[in-house]
Amino acid sequence: MRVLAIDDQKLVLIPLSLRLEELGYLVLTETSAKKGIEVYDSFKPDLVIVDLMMPQVSGMEVVKYIRNVKKETTPIMVLSGNTDASTIVRGFDLGINDYMKKPLSLVEVCARVKLLIGAPVKRNQQIINKGIIIQKRCVGVVIPCYNEAKRLLSKEFISFITKNSGYRLCFVNDGSLDNTAEILINLRKGREDYITVYTCKKNVGKAEAVRKGMLHMAKQLDLDYIGFLDADLSTGLNDFDHLVSVIENSKYKVVSGSRIRRMGANIKKESSRRFISWSINFIIRKILSLDFKDTQCGAKIFHKDVLEVSFKDKFITKWIFDVEVFRRITLYYGLNKAKKIFYEQPLKRWVHAEGSKLSTKDSIKIIGQLIQVAWYYRKRKVKRAERSSFEKRGENYFVLPRLKNAKV
Repeated sequence: MRVLAIDDQKLVLIPLSLRLEELGYLVLTETSAKKGIEVYDSFKPDLVIVDLMMPQVSGMEVVKYIRNVKKETTPIMVLSGNTDASTIVRGFDLGINDYMKKPLSLVEVCARVKLLIGAPVKRNQQIINKGIIIQKRCVGVVIPCYNEAKRLLSKEFISFITKNSGYRLCFVNDGSLDNTAEILINLRKGREDYITVYTCKKNVGKAEAVRKGMLHMAKQLDLDYIGFLDADLSTGLNDFDHLVSVIENSKYKVVSGSRIRRMGANIKKESSRRFISWSINFIIRKILSLDFKDTQCGAKIFHKDVLEVSFKDKFITKWIFDVEVFRRITLYYGLNKAKKIFYEQPLKRWVHAEGSKLSTKDSIKIIGQLIQVAWYYRKRKVKRAERSSFEKRGENYFVLPRLKNAKV
């Protein structure tokens, strides 16, 4: 039995295809609705599974082609994050057979496939239910790594991407001197569609490693959101997934994890770090004019719309690049609009990991870097204000100054 699956997000197609093939179906996948229409006649599927929201040509055009152009009754199952009632009704009016809303269980998808076209005669009976969820969005996660061989929790990462099909992890090896590179190669082996390793030939620091990773992942067209996370998983992957859920179901452009203490949360910090963190955050709030409780949490998720303004230029500091990101966005959008696109989400769990690279002495140095950030971006703000003033008067801000004794 043949199944044609069409979805612009490859991370959705991979687990779906593997599962159906395990069950004994012959599966062809396409990431373009236009290409799906082109191969329909030659492949002659017994079932078409299609997403509706795709660029250029929508999944609804696939339905129209099969029902109105070909006049065929091939079963059609829609898997879509579109929950609009009128769209669903329109789909059934055109002749679809089933409509499933993402996120959804892969087990349920396969059960409905069997209901529509039956099970293959030579089906595999030894299928283990891995609890895989097909998400309605795809997420890239950048994980900077410097000498993480002893702390890299490979099993946790593997377990997470096995159950959450919408994630692609990008480990940035920041010129590690231990065997981090070897561990990352082994971690990626057999999981190339879900894990990328970006290598910096020499140590460039966390700020630059994150920036390079974010720009690298921004080139992946099927990702909706991209964020970064510490390799020690002091913020767990499930908590990170909660940040993704917040940005996915809101109009926020940046959602940042927060390690503030609250009832029911497991937040553990060293006492000295708590005092220093409080002092630093007080200064940061004054610089940003934002009431953020914790800008330095190593778990943040971004809408792709704000990646260029956030990460295009190199950061001027080594550790507090998070503050620079917020400052860049407030300068670009203006403070009032920026306040509407930022959101701070309290974490349920955060534990200070042993072997953290940032010492108490380093934390004190951050205060000096904050002064550097305040001065550098203040100058940029002044330049922007001057440029805006010239533009309002209809003048050219970039004219050359008149030379002394120059003839006009």
